[in-house]
Amino acid sequence: MGKKYLGVDIGGTFIKLGIVDDAGNVSMRREVPINRSGSETVMETLMRGIDALLAEAGFEASDFEGIGVSAAGCIDTTKGCVAENGGNIPDWSFTPVTGPLSERYGIRATIANDGNCVALAEAWIGAAKGVRDVICVVLGTGVGGGIVSGGRLIEGAHGFGGEIGHFPTHADLLLKGGDKWSSHYETFASTGALVRRAKASGKDWTNGKEIFEAAASGDEDALNILDGWTDEVTAGITGLVHVFDPEVVLIGGGVSAQEEFLIKPVRAKTLKTVTPDMAAGLQVKSAELGNNAGMVGAVKYFIDRSTWEHTL
Repeated sequence: MGKKYLGVDIGGTFIKLGIVDDAGNVSMRREVPINRSGSETVMETLMRGIDALLAEAGFEASDFEGIGVSAAGCIDTTKGCVAENGGNIPDWSFTPVTGPLSERYGIRATIANDGNCVALAEAWIGAAKGVRDVICVVLGTGVGGGIVSGGRLIEGAHGFGGEIGHFPTHADLLLKGGDKWSSHYETFASTGALVRRAKASGKDWTNGKEIFEAAASGDEDALNILDGWTDEVTAGITGLVHVFDPEVVLIGGGVSAQEEFLIKPVRAKTLKTVTPDMAAGLQVKSAELGNNAGMVGAVKYFIDRSTWEHTL
């Protein structure tokens, strides 16, 4: 193993931890459940998990180059903390992350949004390896993702760039007042939206798996529901393609394994709806790193940021 990093991926239910080397290989992968009762903060859980991992591996923190953290929510990468929107993690908003980690372990730490980390990981060693212009759309309860342009992650002024789930795709809802979130891409393109679409059609399917299974059996209602939902997924991707002109669009999340009823129709619809010049050579396919993507991307972010800062 070359240089070693501690990789962390903080989600709504579990914290994933592992040792990641400078080629993106993961070892000693562990998961620690987040205590949602409030008896232990997320940072306390994280540090307990890191302590246990170090003890099990027989390493000291000083044996590592640093700690790369991927986390849900809006992440202020310049301050190393969670912003106001902490996502679906209890008491996560405004939590300092990199400062407390560096103070406790004596090594540098960075943090980035989980969708951005997935995009970085896939462009580093995954389905878009070697590609310099990539859009990654992660479909789950919401919609996350990240954008790599010219080989570099788009972060924006504060690190909030790439929040693709929150750009509006329905102007009628955006401009008529009420809940500002109602017009957002994830309101229509998430797997949660797929289930809501099914319930609105009078079906009692409770998750995407049931809907895809029904479609595979030839159920016409399921096929129609998926057709309407993939229209929404495509609408957002089409807009992103026209703005960023990528070589590859990756679809991640648990549903990305659904080649027949998700990837294939979204690919066909995207290539039909984008301008011919942008459609030429455009690939639309599944992400491939799965549960390791967040940790791997967090370490890649650490490496890239360290390299970038050393050139200033």
